Amino acid sequence: MKLIPLGDKVVLKQLEAEEKTKSGIILASAAQEKPQEAEVIAVGSGGVVDGKEVTMQVKEGQKVIYSKYAGTDVKLDGEEYVIVRQGDILAIVE
Repeated sequence: MKLIPLGDKVVLKQLEAEEKTKSGIILASAAQEKPQEAEVIAVGSGGVVDGKEVTMQVKEGQKVIYSKYAGTDVKLDGEEYVIVRQGDILAIVE
């Protein structure tokens, strides 16, 4: 199956959580913080959303940083994704 977002929605796949701190301490999975960095998997068409013209500024394959509590978690074919509005994406990582 494939997720196709509507309007200004973007499908993200979270990058793996850090397993070690910078000082080399290995973290248990319960202590790992949910990463806010993700890869863009699919992008909606934009258009008119809530009466405003929306132009999509992200593309598939880009790495982005998104708001900590944004989006809806979705599990499809054993993979976990997050669907967010484009406005919840804070930055593109280059």
